[in-house]
Amino acid sequence: MLVDEFLATIAAMLHDTDDLEKDLGALARRYVRYVTRPRTLQLRRLVIGEAGRFPELARAYHERVPQRVLTALTGEFAHLTERGLLDTDDPRLAADHFPWLTLGAPMDRAMFLGADGAPRPAHLDRVADAAVRVFLSAYRPR
Repeated sequence: MLVDEFLATIAAMLHDTDDLEKDLGALARRYVRYVTRPRTLQLRRLVIGEAGRFPELARAYHERVPQRVLTALTGEFAHLTERGLLDTDDPRLAADHFPWLTLGAPMDRAMFLGADGAPRPAHLDRVADAAVRVFLSAYRPR
């Protein structure tokens, strides 16, 4: 899945959702599985490892991938707030929280431990589901 496909997935799954927990959960599961794929992790390691020598490369990658995802999430979270499905006065902050809850631990483990740290799909699903529960406990309207 390319970043453009994932951006389209964000909009398709969240914009008109009737079941935010289910759709956000499905999105979180796709997100964590994509980011922890060996090929994706190899690219991230390479870019991070060479950031000191090639800061423009790292900046370009960041702008083209993580920043675009955060921008898409920000827009959707703002829209979901307008619809009354989320409660946030700062959709960008919510967009910053969602990936770290979803990706943080599995990506960190996989980045440092390589194939030995590769999480199993069932574990990734548990992490994604828990991330959504925590996210919604903070941002679901009371």
